[in-house]
Amino acid sequence: MNIFEKMETDNYEQLVVCQDKHSGLKAIIAIHDTTLGPALGGARMWNYESEEAAFEDALRLAKGMTYKNAAAGLNLGGGKAVIIGNPRQDKSEALFRAFGRYIQSLNGRYITAEDVGTAEADMDMIHTETDYVTGMTPQAGESGDPSPMTALGIYCGMKAAAKEAFGTEDLSGKKIAIQGVGSVSYQLCEYLYEDGASLVVTDIHKPSADRAVREFRAEAVDPADIYDVECDIFSPCALGSVLNNDTIKKLKAKVVAGSANNQLATDEDGNSLYQRGIVYAPDYIINAGGVINIAEGLVGYNKDRAANKIRAIFDNVQKVLEISKRDNIPTNQAADRLAEERISTLQQSRKQFLKEERNILPHKTR
Repeated sequence: MNIFEKMETDNYEQLVVCQDKHSGLKAIIAIHDTTLGPALGGARMWNYESEEAAFEDALRLAKGMTYKNAAAGLNLGGGKAVIIGNPRQDKSEALFRAFGRYIQSLNGRYITAEDVGTAEADMDMIHTETDYVTGMTPQAGESGDPSPMTALGIYCGMKAAAKEAFGTEDLSGKKIAIQGVGSVSYQLCEYLYEDGASLVVTDIHKPSADRAVREFRAEAVDPADIYDVECDIFSPCALGSVLNNDTIKKLKAKVVAGSANNQLATDEDGNSLYQRGIVYAPDYIINAGGVINIAEGLVGYNKDRAANKIRAIFDNVQKVLEISKRDNIPTNQAADRLAEERISTLQQSRKQFLKEERNILPHKTR
């Protein structure tokens, strides 16, 4: 992997390699773009198969956060950190505090939060060394578990996509197939059940599916059968890359809207959905409730204010759909365009001010 070539191609600003032999810390912080503000993105802890895989994940995720934060209307750029290690065995106070010192050394260019393999309590330990962290425990004055707020955003985005497909945002009577019943999608099921929707669920962890059957009168199917369900809305809420050449052909739904990250196996799969007339709510648009919620912690967390901003995901999905129709492009491309247009506008604005500042600088004399 040619690091500098990759950074130049995708316009990354900074890559920081962190190590502390006493605590065992091995981490990478990738900052993609800070046009809109400091780079916000979680710290993922994973037992990567190679250092190259860790670098690739950090870079990929950092760029994704630039687009997610920009499209969500946040005044924040995109960054990500990965900590190489087994989250079940290698966590320690010393490791997270060492990581916090590296974050502090960046003087606010990067703000971290919880992600896969890390939790609120880990953020509390990082906070002992730096203020550039959010997503901590309620005891530290923040929101705690972001799942309910993420689910609220999925619910609002799903209603916007339903309005496009069915002419109404009312989900009563709609049959919704939900792939994966984790903490976010369990909350989503509750919203949908209260709205009068009919639920079909699946999960590789059978007790999770059984809980939805028991509490929301859902029908459970085997994981392999979820794509064949006759339904109005398909909601991928588990693994990524589930929308691919094989599964898209099976879908009977008019809408795809769910919480999973990286739902499309390739960009071309977004075009396949578009060509079939399926309304797709792009994942990083609809699942932005989590990052909106933790961003609120940067200004003093207020639950009502956070919820109001997350409900605006309904409007954001509508904007994506409008761009899709305006430019005759799939919604995944429209989502990228929404983010890129906002970044470009701010870049041009800043260039103008920098130009004026340069014009008034005195010339150096020899």
